[in-house]
Amino acid sequence: MRQFGTIAINAFMEVVQQPVFLLLMTCSAFFCVFLSIVPYFGFGDDVQIVKTSLLAVSLVTGLLGAVLCASSSVAREIRSGTALAVLSKPVGRARFILGKYLGLSGALSILIYTNLVACLLASRMAYDAYGSADTFSFGIYCFGGLLASYIIAGFLNYFIQVRFVFTTVIALVVLTTAMFAIILSTEAATTGASADPRTVDWRLIPASILLLFAVLILTALALACSTRLELLPTLAVCSGVLFLGLMSDWLFLEKTEDGIWWASLLYTVIPNWQNFWLADVLSGKETIPLAYLGQAFLYLIGYTGATLMVALWLFEDRELT
Repeated sequence: MRQFGTIAINAFMEVVQQPVFLLLMTCSAFFCVFLSIVPYFGFGDDVQIVKTSLLAVSLVTGLLGAVLCASSSVAREIRSGTALAVLSKPVGRARFILGKYLGLSGALSILIYTNLVACLLASRMAYDAYGSADTFSFGIYCFGGLLASYIIAGFLNYFIQVRFVFTTVIALVVLTTAMFAIILSTEAATTGASADPRTVDWRLIPASILLLFAVLILTALALACSTRLELLPTLAVCSGVLFLGLMSDWLFLEKTEDGIWWASLLYTVIPNWQNFWLADVLSGKETIPLAYLGQAFLYLIGYTGATLMVALWLFEDRELT
C-alpha cells in the first residue's frame, strides 16, 4: 500500500509541475471568464450561450489535460526507462497502472475545480442585450487571482527557491477561490454587470461534476493508449472516441433497436458522453438530481474499471527495455 501511495503522489507531482499543465489551467480559467464579457447578440439567449460555452471549454480542457498527463506520465517514462527502474523493484504492473491513474485523477480534479470557479463567476457576470460587461469582476479575477499567482510564485521562487510551476498552481487554486468569494460579497449591480443584480448559477456544480466523471473516463482511455502509443496517436484515439461518443445516439441507437449486432457492440463499448453533458438543463429552471449523479458515478466506476483492466492487459507484456 505504501508503494501504491508513493506512485500516485509521484504521478500527481510530476503532472502538476509541468509548465503545460499550468498553461492549460491558466488559459482555460481566463477564457471561461472572458466569455462572460463578450457581447453575443443572442436574441435573449446570451446567458445560455455563455453557460454552454463554459461547459464546452471545461470538456475540451479535460480532454487535452487527460491526454497530456497520461502521455507524460506513462509513455515518456516507458521511453526514458523510468518505468523499468520502478518495476525492477518489488512493484507489480497493476499497482503501477492504478497508482498512475490515481495521481492523474487528482491533478485533473484540480484542473476541473479551477475551471468550475471560473464558470461560476462567469455565470454571474453573463449579461444580455440590456446589460453591460462586468469589467470590475473581470479585473478582480484576472489581476487579483491569475496574475497575482504568477507574481507570488515568482517572488517565492527567486528568494527561497521554491518550485515555480507547482507554487503557481497552488496559488491559482487559492487566489481564484478567494477572488470569487470577494466578488460574491459585492452586489452585482454595483460592479457594472447590469442594472439588475445577478446571481450565480449553482447548477454548474453538478454539471461540472458530471464533466469530471467524463474526464476521468478519458483519463483511463488515455492511460490505456499511452501504454502502447505516443502523444499524438493517443490524442487522435481519445478525440475520436469523444467525437463518436457525442454522436453515439444518432449513429448507433436506431441500428441497435433494429437488432444489428455491430451497432449494439459499438453502442456499448463507446462511452455515451451525452449522459455527462447536461447543458440543456441549465437553459430552464430544472435541477440535476443527486440520484442521477449517483448513476453516473456507478457508470464511471464500471467503465473505468474495465478500461484499466484493458490498460493492464496492454501493459503486461509491454517491452520496457
